[in-house]
Amino acid sequence: MPELPEVEALAAFLRERAVGRVIARIDVLAISALKTYDPPVTGLGGLPVTAVGRYGKFLDLDVDGLHLVIHLARAGWLRWKEEIPVKPVRPGKGPLALRVHLDDGSGFDLTEAGTKKGLAVYVVRDPADVPGIAALGPDPLSETFTVATLQEIVGDRRTQIKRLLRDQRIIAGIGNAYSDEVLHVAKMSPFKIAATLTEEEVELLHGSIVMTLREAVGRSEGLAAGDLKAEKKLGLRVHGRAGEKCPICGDTIREVSFADSALQYCPTCQTGGKPLADRRLSRLLK
Repeated sequence: MPELPEVEALAAFLRERAVGRVIARIDVLAISALKTYDPPVTGLGGLPVTAVGRYGKFLDLDVDGLHLVIHLARAGWLRWKEEIPVKPVRPGKGPLALRVHLDDGSGFDLTEAGTKKGLAVYVVRDPADVPGIAALGPDPLSETFTVATLQEIVGDRRTQIKRLLRDQRIIAGIGNAYSDEVLHVAKMSPFKIAATLTEEEVELLHGSIVMTLREAVGRSEGLAAGDLKAEKKLGLRVHGRAGEKCPICGDTIREVSFADSALQYCPTCQTGGKPLADRRLSRLLK
C-alpha cells in the first residue's frame, strides 16, 4: 500500500510533469472507483492542472480550482505515460480504472490489482469535501507536529502503539510498513500500550517518526513513478523481511500475522529478546 513517502514522491513527480498542462479528457474504466458525481469528472476537461498536493495518503491535483483527489488504497498505483493512447479503452476486467489524458499527449493511468477493490477517485470543489481527508489527524511532516503534539495524541489512550500509528484519524499517512519501521527505530514493541509511554519515550517516538518518513521521502526524490515501489521495498529494514537478519543486531526478524495483514519486528531490538505470539490477541510470551 502506498504510504506518505510514496504519495509525497508521486505528488512531486506530477508537479514536474502535469502542472501547467491542460486535461484533455478523463476516461473512467471502473465506475466503482469514482466516488463523486458533482462536479462531474467531465468538468475537468479543458482545465489546467495548477498544483499538486498531498493529504496523508491522498493525492490532490488542483485543476483550476476543482480538485481531482486520489486514494490508491491497498493495491492501486499511478502509472505515468509520456505518450498515452488516444483511442478510448473499453471497460473490462483488467487493472485499469481511470486514464487521464493531458494536452501534450502524456498522461497517467490509475490501476488496481486483485479482486478486492479500494481505489477511490473524487472530483470536489474543496479537498475537505472528501470524508477521509476531513477526518485526518495531523501530518507527521508538518512543522506543527511537535513532541507536545504527539504527547497530547498519546494521552491516556489504551491502544497498542502499532494501531495508533496506523490510525489515519490520529496521525495521517503512516501505514503498516512504516509503522513497523518507526517502531524498530524507536526500539519499541508494537504491542506497547500508548498510555504507558514516558515523556522520554514519546520524544524518542516522535524523532523516529519524523526521521523515518523524511529519510524515505529523501530516497524517493527524483525517482520516476514506476521506480517508487522498488525503492520502498529496498529501503525497509524490518517490514516484509521476516526470517532475515536484523541490520542492527543480527537477530532474526519475526512476524505476527493477522487476518488481513502482518507486522514484522526484531525481538532483540524491540521486545527484550522475547518473541511475540503470532496471533491477533498475542502478548509477550512468558
